[in-house]
Amino acid sequence: MPDESRSVRPSGRAPDEMRPVSITRHYTKHAEGSVLIAYGDTRVLCNASLEDKIPGFLRGAGRGWVTAEYGMLPRATGIRTAREAARGRQSGRTLEIQRLIGRSLRAIIDLRKIGERTITIDCDVLQADGGTRTAAITGGYVALSDAVSFLLETRAIREDPLLGQVASVSTGIYNNQVVLDLDYVEDSTAGTDMNFVMNEAGRFIEIQGTAEGEAFCMHELVTMSEYAERGIRELIDMQRNALTS
Repeated sequence: MPDESRSVRPSGRAPDEMRPVSITRHYTKHAEGSVLIAYGDTRVLCNASLEDKIPGFLRGAGRGWVTAEYGMLPRATGIRTAREAARGRQSGRTLEIQRLIGRSLRAIIDLRKIGERTITIDCDVLQADGGTRTAAITGGYVALSDAVSFLLETRAIREDPLLGQVASVSTGIYNNQVVLDLDYVEDSTAGTDMNFVMNEAGRFIEIQGTAEGEAFCMHELVTMSEYAERGIRELIDMQRNALTS
């Protein structure tokens, strides 16, 4: 059983300690919701855009749509990565992440109340140091909330469609120790890597987890879940503070 009392983290953080998190609203001028979120050295720009149209499969359904796109700038990492547009297609990783972001945000909104319109959350990674998808979900919620506030203020909709908050964080096993909010050094060599998405009621929306090395046990899974819940409670509070400041 791992010793949870002693930190073996390169950053010196306690096992259940988040990186410093900041949420900056109104980061760009034109988007209805714009947020720069930082998890440590990870930086993700989340812009929410409104369009008075819906995908073809929703015609006549009497509801709108919330979706997400995700991308990483060429020098978001230590070496330049070619733009996916230059390659002519998105990678499987990109598609998987943007679908995760979309599912997570749709879980906390009543799509019937936004009318026949689409809210797109564009999540662009400016700098990557682990946890880009979790930061995108947490920041994406704040951008979505601002876009919904715009709809309410302009009387485009009558009722608040948001059902609550959503946030996300990673946990994992690094050097045989359960840890919260992995940075790149930890994530790249972790024995287990898990991503949790939860709502403000503490209920799970999605869990993604893989034992990259040795299989993990039930005790470790429970500890990872407890750390994730603790971290997400902190993130929910930060979102709330950002939205009321």
